[in-house]
Amino acid sequence: MSVSARSASSSRSTPAPFRRGSRTHRRGGRSPRTGGKRGTGIDAVEWAERGAELGVGEILLNSMDADGTKAGFDLLMIRAVRAAVHVPVIASGGAGLVEHFAPAVEAGADAVLAASVFHFGDLSIPEVKDAMRAEGIVVR
Repeated sequence: MSVSARSASSSRSTPAPFRRGSRTHRRGGRSPRTGGKRGTGIDAVEWAERGAELGVGEILLNSMDADGTKAGFDLLMIRAVRAAVHVPVIASGGAGLVEHFAPAVEAGADAVLAASVFHFGDLSIPEVKDAMRAEGIVVR
């Protein structure tokens, strides 16, 4: 299940409820036309928990606050969802440096996802894997 969410507060320095963006995939893989600009008012942690209860195999967790910033993954959101579900969590949104990946795993992500840093050659997959191994994280 894919959950795209942003913090309900303007400050990410303190935990706040996370609101599921309207981009969250629904049955059939369709996304509403708003492109995540309009929130649903549904708490993302509760939504992830509900998905796990219904039997989803994993949660693809995208932080709309961190996505594209290259400032690091949203560790608060990862921790909150990890505490609520027992299915694998894949963290997405915010990777910019090799040093950003290990903290996401340490916060509870079972896997990490990045795209633009690889597409545009900012980072290479081998250097990210090496940095994660150096932090004691098992990578494939």
